[in-house]
Amino acid sequence: MPGQSIWSGTISFSLVAIPVQLVKATEPGRVSFRMLHNKDYSPLLRKMFCPEENVIVPPEEIVRGYEIGPDKYVIVTEEELDSVSPERSRTIEIIQFIDIEDVDPIYYDNPYYLAPSKGGEKAFRLLVEVMRLTGKAGVAKLVLSEREYLVVIRSVSEVLSLVTLHYNDEILSDEDILPKATGSNSNEESRVKNIIKTMTAEFNPNKYANERRKKVVALLEKKAKEKTPVEAPEVPEEEEESVVDLVAALEESMRKTKEIK
Repeated sequence: MPGQSIWSGTISFSLVAIPVQLVKATEPGRVSFRMLHNKDYSPLLRKMFCPEENVIVPPEEIVRGYEIGPDKYVIVTEEELDSVSPERSRTIEIIQFIDIEDVDPIYYDNPYYLAPSKGGEKAFRLLVEVMRLTGKAGVAKLVLSEREYLVVIRSVSEVLSLVTLHYNDEILSDEDILPKATGSNSNEESRVKNIIKTMTAEFNPNKYANERRKKVVALLEKKAKEKTPVEAPEVPEEEEESVVDLVAALEESMRKTKEIK
């Protein structure tokens, strides 16, 4: 299994219910850096700051506001958000089966794997094989972290791939970026077709790599060998605990804010 399960439940359609686990299929390819103070190399912290009062705002004084105009907000409470959030569910219910080619890749968002849970291996393998033979994909809904996702499920290798989809109203129109139609030139059209034909090959993901990431990692490894890493000063235990508590609370608040967008 590629990673640890981030959700467990059942995948169902008609009278069929199979216990499954949702597992991440990708990991970020970027190299993350921590921002440090150049004077003493202390890790910098992000805090909620009120420019009007020039103070750091504690978590208990933070509320959610939806901007409806310049400097005009509608305040929404946690209770009000909970009242319109989807009910928690441990079921991925397939609504219909489709041809995967019918889904424009522009709708694809994040990919995951579905793997069988204990007791569901046989039924899971059967579903994988039937979906492979028929070439069909399932459209379903999934509730994860208080959000309802539209997903598409298809057979890949010996497991199922689950990809979250953008809803239709999230896709921006391409009308404003299309050039005005002009008469086609048959010679130019033929030349472009020939170029595409000569450059056509089977897609092999192993041929491509994140070259910048490789160079950044090599640079970091070289610097770690050649220079002694800098050390952040020790923070007094009492201060560290209070800062960590504040940061944890703020991060949790920011996480919830992102989830409702």
